[in-house]
Order: sequence, then C-alpha cells, then structure tokens
Amino acid sequence: MKKLMTTIAAVALTAGVYAEMTADQIAEKANQAAYYAGQDGRAEVEMKIIDKSGSDRTREFTLLRMNTDNGNQRFYVYFKKPADLYKQVFLVWKEVGQGKDDSRWMWLPALNLKRSIAPGDKRTSFVGSDFVYEDVSGRNLKEDRRELVDTTDTQYVLKNTPVDPDSVEFSYYTVKIDKDTFLPRYAEYFDKNGKLYRTVEATKVETIQGFPTVTESVVKDLNTGGSTVNTFSNIEYNIGLKENIFTERFLRRPPREVTK
Repeated sequence: MKKLMTTIAAVALTAGVYAEMTADQIAEKANQAAYYAGQDGRAEVEMKIIDKSGSDRTREFTLLRMNTDNGNQRFYVYFKKPADLYKQVFLVWKEVGQGKDDSRWMWLPALNLKRSIAPGDKRTSFVGSDFVYEDVSGRNLKEDRRELVDTTDTQYVLKNTPVDPDSVEFSYYTVKIDKDTFLPRYAEYFDKNGKLYRTVEATKVETIQGFPTVTESVVKDLNTGGSTVNTFSNIEYNIGLKENIFTERFLRRPPREVTK
C-alpha cells in the first residue's frame, strides 16, 4: 500500500509539473531535445527526394554538430553523393541571442566558391529538397510567439506565430511534442491564407547513448505533391569535436571526422 501511494503521489506530482509548464517552457525543452543532445554529435544522413510521380533522387552527407556557449551552436554538413555535390559543404554558426541572425555558408568546390546564405534565404530549399536551410539547425525560439492549444495524454500541441510575419512564408505552424521525450513529432505549416501546405514528421525514434533521437524524418509539400525522407545512421554523441572544424579552413579541406 505504501508503495502504491508513493507511485500515485509521483504521478500526481508529474501531472502537476506538466500542468504548470508554459508554452515557452515546453518549446525550450523540445528545442533542447531535438538539437542539443550531448555536447556534440555526428550522423550519416541519406536524403531521398521524391516528386509527385514517385521518381526519386538521393543525397548522402555527414552531419557534425557542436554546442558552444550561451546556447550557440556550430553545424557542418559534408556531401558525399551524388557526384555533382561531392565535397560540397554547408556550414552554420547558430546564434540564439535576441536580434542576432545565424551565419550560413555553402562551399561549392566545382566553382571554388564560398557563398553566404542571406538570413532571408533560410526558408528556401536545402539542396533541392523539401527541407529548408532552417530545418538543419532549427528555428530560433525568439522568432515566434507561441501558445499551448491542446494537451493529450501523450503530447502537447503548440501554435507558433512569427514575430515578423514578412520574414517567412507561413502565417503560423503547430507542433505536437511528446510528453515523455519532449521530441517534436509532427508539425503543420499554414500559409498566409490559413491553408495547410507543409508537414514535417519524425517517423522513427530510437534511444542512442541515453538520448531519444529521431532516426527518420519526412517532410511533405502538399502544394507540389513532393516529399523528402531523411534517414539517420551511425549516430554518435559526445565524440570530442574541436571548434576549429567549424571554420572556413575546413570548408576546402574536410576534417577526418566526416571522411572516415
């Protein structure tokens, strides 16, 4: 009986914590779960781009991520396939401070060119896929106002409205977040007329080194009928990445962490 009462009390306490959490607190925990697991991380990614007829194209790349200070991060994406993208690099310096824009660069080896990606282009297609540049490193929480619009036994549902509506193509988006893992599992984006036009879903989740991790995600463009599937493998956390990897020096000469 004592054990039963203790369990009931723990459940009640947990429920109370859930009830007291604000939309911003839920979003912060979801952001941490989705993008900040461990001090750093590495994954191999297969990206399959599928058009409305069912034809597909595949990209393969290695993704490195490192947390720095004050919530800032570095991301390094090194393309291995197809041949026309081989050795192409996408580099992100994620800045979370108020009023700060992330810095993004693309190295195009065929042209021997480093190209900066303007803040206004963060919602454009990432290497021809249905993902956008902003999907890679995550959206800054300060760019949206949010409210908790629903709570189920297993999920929170947040509605997110951009602070600067003119900077994005959507009017708002909703996200379903697991209560247990705080991973975002399903997002719906609505255009300026309130029409649903895009969905992003975490279709597979595994626990790796103690961290709940998305191992497959799917984005669908409901206007074009296209979709893109990202499959993550060989995922590792806390591998001891050095910050100098995420600099211009390694745009032209990839580090061994992505070529091994």
